Amino acid sequence: MSSLELALIGNCCVSALIDTRASMTWACLPRLDDDPVFTALLDDDNADQGRFDLALAHQSDLEQHYVRNTAVLRTVLTDKAGQQAEIFDFAPRFEQYGRFFHPRMLVRHIRPLKGTPRLKAHIAPMTEFGQPPHQITHGSHHIRYVGEQRTLRLTSNAPITSLQDGMPFLVDTPITLIFGDDETITESPDTLGERFLTRTTQYWQAWVRNLSIPYEWQDVVIRSAITLKLNTFEDTGAVIAAVTSSIPESADSSRNWDYRFCWLRDACFVVAALNQLGVTQTMEGFLRYIINIAADSEDGYLQPVYKLNGQGRIHESQVASLAGYRGMGPVRVGNDAWQQVQNDVYGSVILAAGHMFLDQRLPRAGDLPLFEQLERLGTKAARMFDQPDAGLWEFRGRAEVHTFSAVMCWAACNTLARIAGHLELPERQQHWTRTSRRIHEHICSEGWSDTRQSFVSSLGGDAMDASLLLLQRLGFLSADDPRFKATVEAIEQELRIDDFFYRYIAPDDFGVPDVSFTVCNFWYIDALVALGRKDEARRLYQRMVELRNRFGLLSEDVDPRTGELWGNFPQTYSMVGLINSARLLSKPWEDIF
Repeated sequence: MSSLELALIGNCCVSALIDTRASMTWACLPRLDDDPVFTALLDDDNADQGRFDLALAHQSDLEQHYVRNTAVLRTVLTDKAGQQAEIFDFAPRFEQYGRFFHPRMLVRHIRPLKGTPRLKAHIAPMTEFGQPPHQITHGSHHIRYVGEQRTLRLTSNAPITSLQDGMPFLVDTPITLIFGDDETITESPDTLGERFLTRTTQYWQAWVRNLSIPYEWQDVVIRSAITLKLNTFEDTGAVIAAVTSSIPESADSSRNWDYRFCWLRDACFVVAALNQLGVTQTMEGFLRYIINIAADSEDGYLQPVYKLNGQGRIHESQVASLAGYRGMGPVRVGNDAWQQVQNDVYGSVILAAGHMFLDQRLPRAGDLPLFEQLERLGTKAARMFDQPDAGLWEFRGRAEVHTFSAVMCWAACNTLARIAGHLELPERQQHWTRTSRRIHEHICSEGWSDTRQSFVSSLGGDAMDASLLLLQRLGFLSADDPRFKATVEAIEQELRIDDFFYRYIAPDDFGVPDVSFTVCNFWYIDALVALGRKDEARRLYQRMVELRNRFGLLSEDVDPRTGELWGNFPQTYSMVGLINSARLLSKPWEDIF
């Protein structure tokens, strides 16, 4: 059983994680990559701090599930006398006045179900990454938590004295607890809570109704799609890799990273998966984000990762005031990967931007000025494809000419050739076709190992890594190319343990990895489908489905020996894998009716 039994709520502005005791243990405000106000997930040493608990007096039982097809979590609490109350946890999101309303607000709406239960609350937010508020004040219907940088407010129709003192109070009418910015709420909290709950539920159910989903594993795909949507920051269009920081990749590994930023590579996979489901607006928002970033690059250089506002500097530091997930520090804020050279990023951006030229559903079509802007990135890719970089796996202690990075540079040039053809620019099409062919030939020559009889992780190298499973999906090799089959078989022999795959087994900056990287399992499943081994792929996919936590979510890594989830959570890469593989494996709808 995984310790990451957490549910995600959010509204594409803020989010929170809630555990199986109905405790909010992680939330960042006012932005997904900002100061965490609930920190208990990363601070076992201070069990009473950094959390927002709700429980019945003399509680005996608790049941939780998402409201059907929503990001609203429902928890039913039962006490020893059989009395019950229900909690609806959500962040408001719905359309209002022609635009989406998604305030920096977390709502806990409580209703009595049976008898006259008594509820007690423990509310202990933090500021400045694990520091208690400097002052706590209160009014007739609110509590203010005053920090050095900002002030937070809890507004409620519950007895404020009971909330402050942690004493039980009667729940005989609906109670709403609203936590967020220090802003006055003039409407009655219980009325506001009911209205926000109804409209937020309606929003998510309407959003899901418009998804284009496969017939099989519908619940898996729907939950994955909602989760990916919650990892987007709508204001700028950025997509974060995960809502958490510093959950280690494996026990006591020190592989603890802050993932609350926008890796262009990861985000491109996310928006492509959502686009396949018909969620084009997320694609449009992300395209605005990356086009804005590219416009600021004088020579076409792109970092692998940016802040949600597009800022490039994400200096990494350690937070001594937080002990870490299950006491396994360090807790890191920021990520020095922004300083790395990762040459695959050019392919990621151009593949994503290509949708503006080739997908007619999008309201804004790609034009010549945008193509010329993308050409600057393509020129950079053509120069960098055979240069050393940190690679997909972000090695901090070495640089090589990684095959995956080279292939993504090829994908950049190949996509530009397709766009030029679409725009009827024959000279530019010929140029990018020649360039992509030259890169392809070089990779086939230097990335293929006669000794291993497969492609290898770096040009001229000998090691294997799981990103080679993507050679067919990226269009670099066809499914019937014997080199693809041979490469998949080589990866099976070296990187597979039982039903799981390591990303690589060569030692890195922290030693030899000892957990499976979740998305690699999905890449393998997709490769099996391409090779016609669909029955095996279905079995392995079902195995991954069963690894999800009770709320249908996956993290970055899984221990192949125990099935325990590790790494930052929920990981967008992993949720993308659930969607893509389901689409490839499912029976078509036309075969059902």
